[in-house]
Amino acid sequence: MYRRRFIQMMTLAGAGSLATVGAMETRETKTVTWRVKGFTCVTCAVGLETLLRQEKGVRWAKASWPDASVEIRYEPSEVSEARLKGFIEEMGFRAEPQQKG
Repeated sequence: MYRRRFIQMMTLAGAGSLATVGAMETRETKTVTWRVKGFTCVTCAVGLETLLRQEKGVRWAKASWPDASVEIRYEPSEVSEARLKGFIEEMGFRAEPQQKG
C-alpha cells in the first residue's frame, strides 16, 4: 500500500516540477542526514528526493540508494525535522539517525 501511494505521488509530481527554480533566500537553514530503510532501487531514492524538494521549507535534498541515506537542507521556521521524518515514513520508508564514524 505504501508503495502504491509513493508511485501515485511521483506521478502527480511530474517532470515539469523539477524545473522550478526560485530566487535564493537568505533565511537560516539546517541540514539533517538520515539512514533510510526501505530503498529497493535507485528509483526509490530519486522519487523520495523529488518529493522532498517539493515540500514547503525544504531548500535542498539528496537521497542515495547505494548509501541508503538522505540529506536534507531545510528552513526550521517553515518545517520541522519531525515533519520531514514523518513525510519520509508516509512514503513507505523509515528514517533513522546516521551513525557517525
